[in-house]
This record gives sequence, C-alpha cells and structure tokens, in this order.
Amino acid sequence: MSETSTGINAAGLDTRTFVFDSTEQMVQALGSNDEALRLIEKSFPGVGLQARGNELTITGPSADVNRTERLVGEIRTMASNNATMSPQVLEQLVSMLKTQSAARPSEVLSVNILSSRGRTIRPKTLNQSTYVDAIDRNTIVFGIGPAGTGKTYLAMAKAVQALQQKEVNRIILTRPAVEAGERLGFLPGTLNDKIDPYLRPLYDALHDMMDPDSIPRLMAAGTIEVAPLAYMRGRTLNDAFIILDEAQNTTPEQMKMFLTRLGFGSKMVVTGDVTQVDLPNGTSSGLRIVSEILRDVDEIHFSSLDASDVVRHRLVGDIVSAYSTWDEEQRAGYARSDRPVAR
Repeated sequence: MSETSTGINAAGLDTRTFVFDSTEQMVQALGSNDEALRLIEKSFPGVGLQARGNELTITGPSADVNRTERLVGEIRTMASNNATMSPQVLEQLVSMLKTQSAARPSEVLSVNILSSRGRTIRPKTLNQSTYVDAIDRNTIVFGIGPAGTGKTYLAMAKAVQALQQKEVNRIILTRPAVEAGERLGFLPGTLNDKIDPYLRPLYDALHDMMDPDSIPRLMAAGTIEVAPLAYMRGRTLNDAFIILDEAQNTTPEQMKMFLTRLGFGSKMVVTGDVTQVDLPNGTSSGLRIVSEILRDVDEIHFSSLDASDVVRHRLVGDIVSAYSTWDEEQRAGYARSDRPVAR
C-alpha cells in the first residue's frame, strides 16, 4: 500500500489519495456495496470520498482527513487478516479513532480470548482491552461500568481460557441474591428454585463459551461452581478463577468476606455497576467503598468502563449516556437545593 498527499486545494481543503495494492484488496476492505464508505461519510460529515480503481481520494478539513486516512488503513489491515468487517466492527473502529488514542484499533480488535462453537470472543474497545490485560497481570481485578460493557462476559471468557490452559483447576461464579422489589422468601419453589433466577445470566454466558453437554459434567465434578455469595463464607478458594458478579449489591462486610476467600494460585474478578444498587435504603454498597480502601494495594487493579464501551445495540449506549447525564443533573439540583437561602 502507498499513500499520496495532493495538498491543500483552493477551498482550503486537504486532499489525499490512499492507494491499495489492488482493486480486489480495496473491495475486500471497503465492502462490495461500499458499506465502509457510507459509515465514514456519516462519521465525518466534512469529508468527501471518491473511489476509482484501487485508489480512494479523501477530501476535507486536515484533521478529519488525517483520521479518515488512519481509519481506512486500519480497515485495510483488519480485512487483510480476514476479519469480518461488519457494521458493528466499523463503528467500533470509528469510536476508537475519535478518542485520539495512540493504540491501533486493528491490534486491539484482533486479540482473541476464546473461540467456541464458531464464535470468537475478543475485546471490542480500548477500555475492554485494558481490562483484559489487567486480568492477566493482576491477582484481583475490579471491572466497574454500566450494563452492556462486557465486564462480566470478558471475565467469564478469561476464566474458561484459564481452565482450558490448566492455569486453574476450577471456576467459581457467584452473585449476591439481591434484586430490586423482590425478596427470596416471596418467590415460589425450593431454595434452589428461588436462587436460580439470580444465577441464570452466569449459566447463559457459560453456554456461550463451552460445549453445553460438558457443563453438567463439570459442575457435578466441582470443576465449575455457580452459587450465591452467601455460600462462599468460611471457605478458602485455592487454584481457582473466581468471579463475583453484580458486586454493587454487596454490603461492605460481604465484600470483605468475599475478598478474604482468596487462596493460593487463584485469581479474582469483581464486576458491578455502581449506578444500579438494589440494596435497601441506607445500606452502603461494598463496591463503592472498596475502591477507597484498596486503591493503592499491589496486584489489585480497578478498571473503569463507560457508555463508549457498550457492545450491545447502539441504543443501549445512548440510554446509558442519557441516564448518566440525568443523574448528574439531579445531583447538581440537590446540591443547589441544600444551599441556605440568602435573606
């Protein structure tokens, strides 16, 4: 691939020509129906694109041309590595480049954690990649962020990877049995029936990552354990990958209890969303407090994810952002209402 800059035109716009090795390579990168070109023009409205043969001419303000040129290069690299250039992947590339990070999106989006049942699980944003790297480097990692940011799913993938590579002997998945508006005693069925709905998301993730037929056998052997947080009390968990999900619904005492279950050869990942606490009024969230207590402890890492890391439907990210803005406005309003009235 070569690149030719044709300078600034009479209108003060920068014009550059991006040259592919062949027309076939250009079609592979940009799509036969020019899906990538349409997304680029939508993402950078000031940029004009013209494809001819194996050349793509980019015209617009210099800053936008620079980012568009870099984006086309990243698309080309991923296509050359046989990555599927879906609209979702293209949107992730654009989002990462708009952050002006020095990291190469094509490298971030090509790190595979796990391949199972025809699917490959990998980080899809820079923050997710940082989170996955932190799990590799630290003994205890906290993944804190809103729904849809992949904090639990990626932790589960790392747990399954560690088990398959024999880095641990078992996986332990746990959640506090707390949910808004309901208590266990009011739910029908046996104790297991009452608890199962709280643990169902963890079972669902396992089924995405492993052969479903092997899961009952591994659970019966104790290689995989899915249990409420209360079942962790009094135990020492050696040679295990342990995930605490929905940790915002732990009390400070429960959080301390869980973290002190850590045994030799084990790794812990704690995930939660501090904006969705379902504890009774007046009860402090253990996840909110633990960052103040353990922030400076070695081998413990806190990873933050936000609306830009949401990898569900595009609207989920917009919803998370809208709620965050509303929460900030509400807090600002309360702060103003607390001020004494001047007389």
